[in-house]
Amino acid sequence: MPKTERTPDFKTFLCVLGGFVALVWAITFIDTALFHHRLANGLGVLPRRLLGLRGIVFMPFLHGNFSHVASNTVPFLILGGLVLCRGVKEFAIVSLCIMLVCGLGTWLAAPSGTVHVGASGLIFGYFGYLIMRAWYDGRFVSGLIAILVVVLYGGMIFGIRPFQQGISWQGHLFGLCGGIAAASRWGSGK
Repeated sequence: MPKTERTPDFKTFLCVLGGFVALVWAITFIDTALFHHRLANGLGVLPRRLLGLRGIVFMPFLHGNFSHVASNTVPFLILGGLVLCRGVKEFAIVSLCIMLVCGLGTWLAAPSGTVHVGASGLIFGYFGYLIMRAWYDGRFVSGLIAILVVVLYGGMIFGIRPFQQGISWQGHLFGLCGGIAAASRWGSGK
């Protein structure tokens, strides 16, 4: 993507993306070593429980274990980095939109008695955003990025299949919806 006045420099990329990843790994380490997963179990999205609404904010930062956070790290860096190329402000607003739609949708649709954590909703949101942003803005570079995203990560769409043990398909689905909603907002020029 060509550098514009909105495109952050390398230091900003490092601070935003690296900071998020470092924070998520640190929280996972602390939760595992000191709290025996009580943070993830208590602060994730707890469907249809009033207290579970706070998980909308915490869900992307909490993970069930190290393999969970490891599987989210590289896709977050790549897809999040592509969104960040559009600018820090757009990245922040898109991320917040995805978190809100993902968290609230999961809270409403997921089965009671479950806990939903992880950054995969955010990742699915970035996936949807990058593809639909190309649709809405019609730019050649955006189209190339969308094609690259589909080639690299198109298979993750199967993560939306219902009834996969240990997978929050609701988080994936509503994360994707949040990314599409954010793209329609930014791409429509409103």
